[in-house]
Amino acid sequence: MSRLILPATDRVLSRQTGWVRGHWEALADHLLDSLDPYFSPGSALVELPGRPSRSGTASDALEGFARSFMLAAFRIGGVRGEGCEQLIERYARGVANGANPDHPESWLRLTPRSQQMVEAAAIAVALHESREWIWDRLDTRAQEHVAEWLGGFIGSTTHDNNWRLFQVVSEQFLASVGAPYSQDDIDGGLDRIEDWYVGDGWYSDGDGQNFDNYIGWAMHLYPALWTRMAAATPGAVYDDRLKVYRERLALFLEDAVHLVGNDGAPVYQGRSLTYRMAAAAPYWMGALMDSTPLSPGQTRRLCSGIARHFVQHGVPDERGLLTLGWYDTFLPTTQQYSGPGSPYWASKGFVGLLLPPEHPVWSDPEDSIPLDDEDQVRAMPAPGWIVHNSRHDQLVRLINHGADHAPPAEPEGVEPPVDSHYDRLAYSNHAGPELADNAPRIDNLIALVDQQGRSSTRGRIRRLGVGARTASSWHKAWLGSEGPWAIETTSIVHGSLEIRVTLAEGPAGSLIRSGGYAVAADSLPAATADGVWASARTAEGLQSSVAGLYGYTSAGVHRGLGVNAFGPHSATPYLTAPHTGEPTVLVHAVLLTRDELAPQALADGIDVQVDGREITITLPGGDTEFVVLGNR
Repeated sequence: MSRLILPATDRVLSRQTGWVRGHWEALADHLLDSLDPYFSPGSALVELPGRPSRSGTASDALEGFARSFMLAAFRIGGVRGEGCEQLIERYARGVANGANPDHPESWLRLTPRSQQMVEAAAIAVALHESREWIWDRLDTRAQEHVAEWLGGFIGSTTHDNNWRLFQVVSEQFLASVGAPYSQDDIDGGLDRIEDWYVGDGWYSDGDGQNFDNYIGWAMHLYPALWTRMAAATPGAVYDDRLKVYRERLALFLEDAVHLVGNDGAPVYQGRSLTYRMAAAAPYWMGALMDSTPLSPGQTRRLCSGIARHFVQHGVPDERGLLTLGWYDTFLPTTQQYSGPGSPYWASKGFVGLLLPPEHPVWSDPEDSIPLDDEDQVRAMPAPGWIVHNSRHDQLVRLINHGADHAPPAEPEGVEPPVDSHYDRLAYSNHAGPELADNAPRIDNLIALVDQQGRSSTRGRIRRLGVGARTASSWHKAWLGSEGPWAIETTSIVHGSLEIRVTLAEGPAGSLIRSGGYAVAADSLPAATADGVWASARTAEGLQSSVAGLYGYTSAGVHRGLGVNAFGPHSATPYLTAPHTGEPTVLVHAVLLTRDELAPQALADGIDVQVDGREITITLPGGDTEFVVLGNR
């Protein structure tokens, strides 16, 4: 297998990343060429190695074709087919054979809520964006087969989340080529996402508080792609929606620019993180839709930073494949619906290739993003987040008081299901949650722990507010079938520090345990704990520390093996305090940094005064925050 060969870096046009369009084209070509051994004889399926998804290997093979077809379509469309003859021939043959119900490689038919619906949307988008070179060259019978296969969407039922948009784009493609479709399905799906719009450019992905990467690469991406299809459909009415989608995307990007470090590392939070470079999709779409607060040079700087970051961390692998994981293979990053072809949703991150080479996003010099120039603090009330980022150590820290991916209606009398990709108080771009099913959940959680070692979880998050540098929420805490008790937390950010102020109910004799970030690496992180502070530091210099400021009595460091996406060896510092049975106030500092800072010095310059449930915190430099607990 050929290795990835990139052009020489260009520090004149791209002074921060060195990447230009040629790097993106080379990476796309390498990903597509590396799939050669895995194509079926008729080119309709891509059968990749790796753990099968819950949908089965037939669905997985369709997935491999469909998602790579989207990448091929962006590559073809951006250069108007020039030099892409082999890609055009392969995917045209695959489409004709896969849609043919009598061919040995025919694709699974679309049935309600089936995984095939996801892949059908990828094929519809790819056919639209490569229409002149693939769809228009299919013979009439092949086009009829494709229309019949995609027609399985008509009048059918999808999951009630971003899947509604799969139906929208697939049926809009049918409309654009004069095939049968349902306008009610299209309008119904677009109307439904209005129910999930929460302001400031943010959608929830379905009912509830489902905020994550999907908002950028699904809830904004597909409506924008739909407008491109509608524009090609005679008689389609789309101008009003286009205006709305452009305005919302621009608002979203004002927040989203802060979710990537200045080294290109995106925040590790939410599901389907194995899509990796898909994180670049909303920034490219802003340029494609002419609806972005970013300059062309800022857009390329952000997107190229993301792609370069993953390449520098071994993506794709030595075979040229995208594996199930974050950097390398790591199955806990994935979900049950993730098959070997799933990572090729990274194709979404290449949508910028549709912009022609002469577009300013490719031809303008790179511009600095905000974090290139100075540290950032960004309050995001819509998802319930505060993001505070450090320029010098490339760290993004997302403080979470609003995203939980939990059902809006909790089951009565039992602990709700939880997801480690959503339930933490904080996430980062260089530290991830511990993902062990049968191990203590400690990192970035405040929990009750009983005498048998059972710990409570953080299920549905009840918001209390987001300010300029503070955010508050509470959640129900269960110990098995016992409870619920309430744990309320206010986060205050100050530079690299987060201070957590907590009011914890619970049973007498239990412990209150508060964890910091888990740091992970190839080698064992160094760890220290003494009194009411604890710290862990990797050989690469990433340090996680916690320090008790009020109410805590002891500290420790928990170690993990093979449970973190950032390395096999992980460590999490934590604090504990005994629970008397009365509501207990606690205050502690949390730090994730690459500075060499003695953890026992975290409390320096911080003064905490507690008067019942009223807490006054004086921060280093003299600023004061006043927190009143118990207002839920």
